[in-house]
Amino acid sequence: MNLADLRRDYARAALDETSVSRDPLRQFLTWLDEAGKALVHEPNAMALATSTAAGAPSVRMVLLKGADERGLVFFCDRRSRKAAELAANPEAALVFWWSELERQVRITGPVGTIGDQESDAYFRTRPEGSRLSAWASHQSQVIADRATLDGQWQAVEQRFRGGDIPRPPHWGGFRLVPREFEFWQGRPNRLHDRMRYRSVGSEWILERLSP
Repeated sequence: MNLADLRRDYARAALDETSVSRDPLRQFLTWLDEAGKALVHEPNAMALATSTAAGAPSVRMVLLKGADERGLVFFCDRRSRKAAELAANPEAALVFWWSELERQVRITGPVGTIGDQESDAYFRTRPEGSRLSAWASHQSQVIADRATLDGQWQAVEQRFRGGDIPRPPHWGGFRLVPREFEFWQGRPNRLHDRMRYRSVGSEWILERLSP
């Protein structure tokens, strides 16, 4: 495979100042809904970029589990690398990529933990296996082998068999409060449409960016 020869022209849609909502959250939810209707695989999958206090970056895919005027919510083990980096540097960036629609959304802002009640409510909706895994795995910790992980899961399954599986105290949600949104729509000849919303006080400033 020759990477230099891999290219694709985009021509599905356009994006301009007259077609977008003045509210970036509404625009995001509209695009998220359209991604779902287009049968995008896991339209709520997003790249989450964090960094250490010294600025060393890391990025991984997580799932968006809530989006409203308070911000965007995801859940994880709060002992993980991402959680440690957010504790040291509570700023993050998100990227959604919906190739079927030739669209990308970037969102940046400060991140904080959400309350136990909200975390409990979401944890109860998770499949049983996922709830057990939250107890069995110490996310980002080095382990000897797969057998070690499977053994930890089996021990947890025995512990909670036939009973309630509560949320582990080390597991919970985070909320990113958007400071900036950027909506990207692929266009022919790499002249893509980019619309950026910047938060200034209580207002959102809408700007077009050069591709």
